[in-house]
Parts: sequence; C-alpha cells; structure tokens
Amino acid sequence: MPKAIVNGVSINYRVQGQGEPLVLIMGFLGPHWAWFFQTRAFRKHYQVITLDNRGVGKSQKSEEPFTVRSMAEDTIGLMDLLRIGKAHIVGVSMGGMIAQEIAINHPERVRKLVLGCTSAGGDRTKYLHPDMIKTAGINEGVTKDDIADINIAKESSAAIYVAFNGTIARMFSLPLSRIFTIYVMLAGGQGYLGQMNAIRRHSTLDRLGSILAPTLVITGTEDRLVLPHCSDVIASRIPNAKLVRIEHGGHAFFVEKRNTFNKEVLDFLRA
Repeated sequence: MPKAIVNGVSINYRVQGQGEPLVLIMGFLGPHWAWFFQTRAFRKHYQVITLDNRGVGKSQKSEEPFTVRSMAEDTIGLMDLLRIGKAHIVGVSMGGMIAQEIAINHPERVRKLVLGCTSAGGDRTKYLHPDMIKTAGINEGVTKDDIADINIAKESSAAIYVAFNGTIARMFSLPLSRIFTIYVMLAGGQGYLGQMNAIRRHSTLDRLGSILAPTLVITGTEDRLVLPHCSDVIASRIPNAKLVRIEHGGHAFFVEKRNTFNKEVLDFLRA
C-alpha cells in the first residue's frame, strides 16, 4: 500500500474502484481494513479511499499532541495529494468526528456527508456511554504516565466486546482486540494517547449548523459506546440532515448490520 506525507506525517492509504471519490474514515484505533465490508460493496460504484489515521496501523505516530481537526487536515492533505477536489465523506465513531471537522472547515471539498455512531462532543457525560468514559478515561484525558499503567489488551478487549451486540460477533472480539493491541503497541502507545485525547477535546456542537453538504446521520438503536441520542442531537443541528436508526444495531453496526448499513449509505449517496 502507498504512503503519503501530509502535514509532516506519513499516512498509509489505499484506493480501490472507479467513479466519484468516496473517503471512508475509521474510528478510534481502527485501521483502514476495518472497512472491509464497505469497500467490497462500495468499490463497485465509487473510487474508495481508506486510510490509517495518524498513530494507527502503518501511519506514522505523532510525537506532538494533535486534535480531531489535525486528523481532518490529514485527510484533506491526502485528497490534495491524490488530486481529489471533492469527495463523499463517510466517518464512523471518531471518524465521524473527523468528518464533521472536514465538512465544517472545508465545505467545498464535500459532496455528501455520512456520520455514523458518532458524537458532536461537548459534555461527554451526556453524550458518551458510561462504559466508554470509564474504560478510556475520556473525561480526565490520558498521559504518557497513564499509558504505562494501562493494560491495553484488556482495555481493547473490553471496548470491542461492548461495541458488538450479537453473540456470534462477540466471538471475534478477542482476536480483534489482539490485532488492535498490536497496532497500538507498534506505535508505542502514542496512537492510543493521541487519539484518545483528541476525542476528549472534540466539540463541534455549536458549529454543526454551518455544514452545507447533504448529510445522513446513521446509528444503531442499541449502541453501548456512543449513545444513540448523540445522532439525534447531530441531526437536529445540521440543516436538512436525514436521520436513520438501524434496529438492534450496536456501535459496530456497520459490521453486524453491514447489509442494512451499506444499503442506506449507497441509497443516500446515489439519490
């Protein structure tokens, strides 16, 4: 896979398919290949671009603190390098936060916007599930000293287990957590540290009204990490946003309910 130097950071990415550009942005610690079920379906209709956000996978770790907006600028930088003037932007969880910043700060670069299982930030005790706050220490932030005390394998396993609701899907939570742990440890914990603190500082609530792109806000009705109410709030703030709730979907609903998720997204993009 190719790498691009954007904003002084090496970003790992992949391009598949042909057609209008479609950028898929994964959530916290998620590598580009976590979009497997989407790229397989979407590349039949679009030029699909996936990437490892800074600090994760084969993208470079960032020694300096960064924000959700920094990661949004990484995505814009990658689009510049690929000579993509305008693209559909799809983001889930933290990727949805990144997508919000792209749509707010670079409206001319967004055709249509899809925000999945994500939050506008603000008061995290109201918008994020208590399990996520407790597991990741989001309210307090994470320091380098904290990293030494965190059992990343245990934390990853707990978060991934909560992200899946289905019994069969939960069977894969342990191997998935081990893979994610490898990705985190390869970055020396910097990916965990940087992305978690970026999430902690994320806040777009008062700026969502400036989003101009046609927007689909989509979530699972049984998300146990980012409360489904977060999507209600986002949809109410973005002009003419469409809200879709997928019944019985958890935080990883784009995997567990992939056929429904893919259909909703494709129908929206192609309308």
